[in-house]
Amino acid sequence: MTIFQAVNAGLAGEKLSRTITGTSEVSAGRSAVATGTGALMGGVAASTLTGAASAIGFTALVTATAPVTVTLTVASGAVALIRSLWD
Repeated sequence: MTIFQAVNAGLAGEKLSRTITGTSEVSAGRSAVATGTGALMGGVAASTLTGAASAIGFTALVTATAPVTVTLTVASGAVALIRSLWD
């Protein structure tokens, strides 16, 4: 997982927040939705790797990716929040 993936997930979450709220105007509500959807997109991206490793049986890899999953989720949410502050 890279910073590039966190940025992409955050931007995708911010675009999804525009669809969910039905507006692209800056507001606290849309920023909250953007943060949540950005974090969700980052979590999904990170858990895909974790799920694949778990399915194969690499439990050590699953344990090692937990800090990455949390970091990617938080970074994606932060990117979405920051992006939602501009129209």
